[in-house]
Amino acid sequence: MPKNQFNPITAAGYRQIQAEIAALEADRPHKIASLAEARAHGDLSENAEYSAAKRDLRHLESRLRFLNKQLQYAKVVQPSTNDTVELGKWVTLEFLDDHDTATYQLVGAAEADLDAGKTTRVSPLGKAITGHHPGDTVTVHAPAASYAVKITAVSLTAPQD
Repeated sequence: MPKNQFNPITAAGYRQIQAEIAALEADRPHKIASLAEARAHGDLSENAEYSAAKRDLRHLESRLRFLNKQLQYAKVVQPSTNDTVELGKWVTLEFLDDHDTATYQLVGAAEADLDAGKTTRVSPLGKAITGHHPGDTVTVHAPAASYAVKITAVSLTAPQD
């Protein structure tokens, strides 16, 4: 299978998806039992409990299919030990317009979570910094505007606060 058909992901992201699958699979018997119990209450056409249980089970099954596909096409990437910005590494940036700093981990698309400091490699920021090194200044071309950032540090582990 060609390389471009796989989605790169960090080992932690892969484990996170596995954990979510396990939790959903553990919850599945409860959802099935709730559906069976609601079905036993009689007339299904006016049974809101049945409709809700059926919808909940359908959502669970849909999420499981989605997550299993994520793993099927995932390729765990181990970052190198050099100072190049690449998937899995933590990058500290200085935004040159206001000199604020922020640290992000560059992750696969399935793992992106800005609240947790994880930006995807396919985002405007991720695309701009990938392959660069500490000291490099790059321009990020975002939909609303372009801005410059300076890469101040690259590491394999999250910086300690």
